[in-house]
Amino acid sequence: MKKNALLIIDPQNDFCSPNGALFVNGADEDMNRLANWILKFNKDIDFIGVTVDSHQPNDISHPQFWMDKNGQYPSPFTQITSKDVEDGIWTPRFDPARCLDYLKELERQGEYPHVIWPMHCIIGSEGAAIYPKLLSAMIKWTESGKFYQTVAKGTFPFTEHFGAFRANIPDASRPETQLNHGLIKTLESYQNVYLAGEAKSHCVANSLKQVLDEAPALAPKFIVMTDAMSNVAGFETLGDPIYERAKRMGVRFTSTNNNLL
Repeated sequence: MKKNALLIIDPQNDFCSPNGALFVNGADEDMNRLANWILKFNKDIDFIGVTVDSHQPNDISHPQFWMDKNGQYPSPFTQITSKDVEDGIWTPRFDPARCLDYLKELERQGEYPHVIWPMHCIIGSEGAAIYPKLLSAMIKWTESGKFYQTVAKGTFPFTEHFGAFRANIPDASRPETQLNHGLIKTLESYQNVYLAGEAKSHCVANSLKQVLDEAPALAPKFIVMTDAMSNVAGFETLGDPIYERAKRMGVRFTSTNNNLL
């Protein structure tokens, strides 16, 4: 069995650069540490997988997707509920019936509320590119003949896609929103799966939760790199229940200061 895989969640400029549209405070330092870790353990890392958040401007999580009765878009970090839609406070500009069903299903799950984010990770934009210092380390890692894998998520605009493995609410007609069995199978072939990226509170936590829910046998392989991820401001405790559950299911935790486990 191959030994060490690294799964990096959304290490993109919009999250990791201080000038990014949705900068996660501390993410630049996280990615600098991770880049140095990759260089240090270059020969010991057998696989690198990278998820890339990939959105259209008209995305259910972006302001211009929504409008109030005065024709105004919501401000970033506005929370929108199904009741808000039913009461006419906010109206989806595209496929309203689908969007209302989506909000109701999201609320039924009882986990993450629907929040409007600044427009971010637009497909093809500089903000969607991988943070430069990390990318340089990944390219250096490939010199021995290795290849990194990228996994696009968020391309279907009618559902959030926080986790690496599936959209928050998969759409039966859109394979890209459904469980990524191929990625799970790839990771299963490694002894250890190191997990890093942004943001700890959202996309990293959801990626871990999807492993616990959909591939529990994979959970003990996971090693969370605690100093290579940070929370979105205001959501510092949102992912805590997921990380606590992960510990109970055998997930290990480490930092970039430690040797490989």
